[in-house]
Amino acid sequence: MEMTDVFEKLKSLQDVLVEKYDLKKKIDSSPKQLDSQDELLSRLKKEYIEKNKNYEEVKSNVEYLRRELAQAEAARESGEKSMDNITSHREYEALDKQISEATEKEAAVRKDLLHEEKKLAELDESLKADEAMISSQESDLNSSKAELERQISEYKNQFDNLETEEKNITEVLNSGLKELNLDSETVYKFQRIIQRNSQGIVAVKNGVCTGCQMILPGQFANEVRAGEKILFCPYCSRILFYQEVNEDEVEDYSTLEETGSLADFEDEFADEREDEDLEENETENDMGEESSVAFGDD
Repeated sequence: MEMTDVFEKLKSLQDVLVEKYDLKKKIDSSPKQLDSQDELLSRLKKEYIEKNKNYEEVKSNVEYLRRELAQAEAARESGEKSMDNITSHREYEALDKQISEATEKEAAVRKDLLHEEKKLAELDESLKADEAMISSQESDLNSSKAELERQISEYKNQFDNLETEEKNITEVLNSGLKELNLDSETVYKFQRIIQRNSQGIVAVKNGVCTGCQMILPGQFANEVRAGEKILFCPYCSRILFYQEVNEDEVEDYSTLEETGSLADFEDEFADEREDEDLEENETENDMGEESSVAFGDD
C-alpha cells in the first residue's frame, strides 16, 4: 500500500467516524427530547390530584349544607303548622321566634349552598377539562415514545453498519501501516482526534495547516510534502497530507493575525501532549536505569 492510499483510507475512515459519533450523540440525547412532555404530564396530574381533593371537600360541604337546609326548612314548616294550634300569647311569641330563626337560618344556608354548588360545578367542569388534557397529553407522549423508539432503532441499525464499515477500513489500514513499517497506534490516535474534532486528517496548503490555520515550520512542511510517513500537526494534533494549490488560492501568511498561535490550542490538546510527555519520560527513566546498571560502581 502506498502512502497516498493510506491517506485516502484515513479520509474514508474519517467520514465513517464523524457520522458514527454523531449518531452516538443522537442515540444518547434522544430520550431527553421527551423530558418536557413528561414534565408537563406530571405537572398536569399533580394539579389534577390537588383539584380533585378540593372538589371532594366542596362536595362534602355541599352535602352538609343540604342537610342543614332541609333541617331549617323542616323547623320553619313545623312552626307554621303549629300556629293553628296555639292557645296563648306566650305560645305565639315562642313559636314566632322559632319560625323567624328557622327562616333566617334557611336563607343563610341556602345562600351558602348556592355558592358552594356553583363552586362545585366549576370544579367539575375544570376537572373534566383536565382529564381531557391529560388524556391527550398521554396519547401524544405515547405516540412520541413510539416514534422515538423507531428513530432510535433506525439510528442503531445505521450505527451497526458504520461500525462494520469502520472495522473493514481499519483492518485494511492496519495492514497497510504494517507494510510501510508505520506506527500501529496511528488508527487509535486518529479515532481520538475525531472524537474531539470533526476533522482528523487535513491538508497542508502553502505551508499552513488547514485544520488550525497555523503556519508550520519550513522543514516540517517539506516532510509533509514528501509524504513518506504519518505526521501530526504540532499545534492541533491532526494528521497532515500535502495538497497543491492553484495560483488564485495562494494567500499571504507573512503575519499570524489570522492564523492564531499555539496557545489557542493548548487547552484542547493538553491531555494528548501530557500522555506523550509521560511516555517519553518513562523511556528516558528506563534508559537511565540501564546505564546505571551497566556503568555502576563495582
